[in-house]
Amino acid sequence: MAPPLLHLRDIALTFGGTPLLTSAELQVGEGERIGLVGRNGSGKSTLLKIAAGLVEADAGERFVQPGRTIRYLPQEPDLAGHATVLDYASGGLAPGDDAYRAQYLLDVLGLRGDEDPATLSGGEKRRAALARTLAPEPDILLLDEPTNHLDLPAIEWLESELASMKSALVLISHDRRFLADLTRATVWIDRGVGRRHDRGFAHFEAWRDEVFEQEERDQQKLAQKIKREEHWMTYGVTARRKRNMRRVRELADLRAQKKAHRGPQGNVRMTVGETEVSGKRVIEAQAISKDFGPGPVVDGFSTRILRGDRVALVGANGAGKTTLLKMLTGALEPDSGTVILGSGLTMVTMDQSREALKKDETVSEILTGGGGDQVMLSDGPRHVVSYMKDFLFSPEQARTPVSALSGGERGRLLLARALARASNLLVLDEPTNDLDLETLDLLQEMLADYPGTVLLVSHDRDFLDRVATSVVFAEGKGVWREYAGGYSDMIAQRGAGVAARKSVTESGKGKTNDEKTGGNASGGNSGGNASGDKATSEKAKKKSKLTFSQQHQLKTLPKEIDKLGAEIGKLQGELEDQTLYARDPKRFDTLMAKLSDLQSKLATAEETWLELEMLAEEG
Repeated sequence: MAPPLLHLRDIALTFGGTPLLTSAELQVGEGERIGLVGRNGSGKSTLLKIAAGLVEADAGERFVQPGRTIRYLPQEPDLAGHATVLDYASGGLAPGDDAYRAQYLLDVLGLRGDEDPATLSGGEKRRAALARTLAPEPDILLLDEPTNHLDLPAIEWLESELASMKSALVLISHDRRFLADLTRATVWIDRGVGRRHDRGFAHFEAWRDEVFEQEERDQQKLAQKIKREEHWMTYGVTARRKRNMRRVRELADLRAQKKAHRGPQGNVRMTVGETEVSGKRVIEAQAISKDFGPGPVVDGFSTRILRGDRVALVGANGAGKTTLLKMLTGALEPDSGTVILGSGLTMVTMDQSREALKKDETVSEILTGGGGDQVMLSDGPRHVVSYMKDFLFSPEQARTPVSALSGGERGRLLLARALARASNLLVLDEPTNDLDLETLDLLQEMLADYPGTVLLVSHDRDFLDRVATSVVFAEGKGVWREYAGGYSDMIAQRGAGVAARKSVTESGKGKTNDEKTGGNASGGNSGGNASGDKATSEKAKKKSKLTFSQQHQLKTLPKEIDKLGAEIGKLQGELEDQTLYARDPKRFDTLMAKLSDLQSKLATAEETWLELEMLAEEG
């Protein structure tokens, strides 16, 4: 068996008297793809820094094969000391590396290279750091939240780029889709210990639940054994004290073992303040437009948002998502068209900018509004420490300034502040940034149960699929279109990914080659994918004559397509009843789920029929 490229063994580290890592292990082999997961504050980023050689552990061993190269992407890159962005990105190159790769990566990521690093935004710094990290194509890539601040085209491009690289990869990310697509093994940092599972992130949650269930069974067995030994201590030790001191010591060891056991970290408890129910019609926009020059950001967009809708705005950075969001919520007047807000609206907004939190204010001051020890919730006041615990903050953190919090803790603090306020319209701008997977799960459940309306901006594909009932997508040149369902539903309906459509709108000439083949120029796998299309094409060439089964399918599929279309039409007719949601929300949800399923089946059937028809023509 080949020795690992990188091996961390029995890593221990204590911060401020509290053990962060006690016996963590990380082993990286040639070309391995590892997802590093765990709760916020569990020590993932710290372990990655130890692996990169930036932090020294209190105990344990770090081994790196001689001559092997490691590149590390931090969450908050420092570009100080570099004259231009290209100078910074090229600084990671070693002798023999491709000198032009840094400029290529900057171009792809939307940077010229001549920018002054001091003038860059947080997102632009992140892109520059990605270019610097990927440019050398090292033996090991250590990436800490690489998708933060990236838009969907950039995320899908990055996913494709990493998949094509030969480097071993250790990845921390809150983006489920990104983790599932790229990882082949998972290391879980839990209560200071690193556990490894030789399957990708897609299998992580089932494995984690099995670990917790086994722990619970083991603790029950331990409790029963202690109970039996205590019974022996009470009734059997007096007559056999000298001969059975060993059992006395064993009982003491069992008690110590039970006392030392730390159960799973507590779960976030998340509720949203509710106010009076809004009217059925929440927002109605008619042909709204906005043009800051040289071209329109929004051009003639119309929509009707009803109570209970979860509408996601999706598009590349700079497409105008924030502008459209402000127009829809009445914060910005359109140049033309009208926006009518419904009656009884109480809106709460969560901004993506962590800078909205004053760094010198404490957690308690943020939640209480600056004074006292009570958080005012919709159902009455509550002590700030009690409310903090719901979001996994310890009582000691009440006086902790924002500047001392991690990115994930700041994200949870923003959520805690926003959800404390009563509302029936939630406006969430990138709410998933830096949140751990368990907190994301609870946020999704909370939004599903929220009786009001949600307007959402997010680049997290999995989150969009789980939450959104419709997606408003920036097609380009100010054109926005609304698609039923989540992100994957939008891709299925458009027949192309984000970047592919962008190239169409820029050219203004029919379909691109990617669209004709159902491909995705970004290289991601959320739409058609280039490798899949190539395989289909080769298969068609090799097999030009239809089998009996394929002939049968070709004959029967039109009837199936007609049947599915009729069922979809019937469901859509029932859903057009504007009183349905108010009368029977469960029925409404059932119909929406069934509609999404039928639309997916229809798309599959039509695609299969088209492939068979092409084969028949070739034969």
